[in-house]
Amino acid sequence: MKKVVSVSLGSSRRDKTAVARFLDVPIELARVGCDGDVEKARALIRRLDGTVDAIGLGGVDVYLQVAGERYVVEDGLRLVREAKTTPVVDGSRVKETVERRAVEWLAEHGPVPLKGAKVLLVSSLDRFGMAEALAEVGADTVYGDMMFLAGVPYPIRSLAELAEIAGKMAREVSKLPIHMIYPVGQKQDAEPVERFPEFYREADVVAGDWHLMRRYMPRDMRGKMILTQTITPDDRAFLRERGVRWLVTTTPVVDGRSFATNVIEGAFTALLGRPPEAWSREDVDDLLRKMDYQPAVQDLERPG
Repeated sequence: MKKVVSVSLGSSRRDKTAVARFLDVPIELARVGCDGDVEKARALIRRLDGTVDAIGLGGVDVYLQVAGERYVVEDGLRLVREAKTTPVVDGSRVKETVERRAVEWLAEHGPVPLKGAKVLLVSSLDRFGMAEALAEVGADTVYGDMMFLAGVPYPIRSLAELAEIAGKMAREVSKLPIHMIYPVGQKQDAEPVERFPEFYREADVVAGDWHLMRRYMPRDMRGKMILTQTITPDDRAFLRERGVRWLVTTTPVVDGRSFATNVIEGAFTALLGRPPEAWSREDVDDLLRKMDYQPAVQDLERPG
C-alpha cells in the first residue's frame, strides 16, 4: 500500500489516518499536526524521508501563484529542504486545478447559483485560481486579503485590482514567519474573534482557507454556503451551530474527513510516481477526469 503523510504546523487535535482508493489504488493518508512547532515539523520530515511515498506540508505554503507569477515562501522552502529522498508537496499545483474545477462545477450544478451571488473569498494569495474562476463565472466577489491578512479595512472588488495588490502582498508575505499571517497550532482551536463581520453577513457564499475564515467567523451564518477544504466532523458541527446551510469541499471526503490539497497532491505524487514539478497541467486534468471529479456538497440541515 502506498503511504502519504501530511506534516502540518496546525493543531494535533485534527490528526487523522484513513485509507482511500484513487483509481483502485489503496493509499494510506495521514495528517500529523505539530502544534505550531517548526522544529518538530523539521524533525518529523527527516524521520519520514525515504519511508513514505510523499510528504505533504500543512499550515504553510511553499509557493504562492498570483496572476501568473510564482512567489516562494521562505518558511515552507526551509521545510522542503529537510527531505533528501521523498517528494515534499504543498498542494499548490493540485489546488490551482481542483479549485477552478470546483467553481466551474458549482456554477453549473451547485445549490447556490454563483452567477451574481455575493461571495467573500477570505484570501486569494493562496488560491488565486479560485479568485479567477469566481470572476469568470460572474460571482460578485469581495477579495478579503487586505482585511483578513493585513487587518486593513479595504475590500478588494475587482480581479484587476486584486492582481496588483496581491502581487505586492505576496512579495512581503513570503518573507514573514508563517505564524504572523496564518493561524497555526492552538490558534486553530481557539474561539473565533469577529473581524469585519459585515462582509460575512452580506455574502451568500464564504470561500477560501478554512482556518482563516473560521478564525474571524461571526456566530450568525444562517443559510450561507461555505466553499473550502480540510473539514472534520467537529468543523461540520461548528458550522451547523452557526446556521450554515451548505458545505462544499473541494477535496473528497474520506472516512468523514475532507483532507487538505497537500494530502491529495501527495496521493497524486504516489500515483504518478514522480514529484509535482515533473507534472503537466494535463496530468492533473487526466487524473481528475479518470476519477470523475466533482466537489463534495453537504446539506447541513440534514442529520448525519
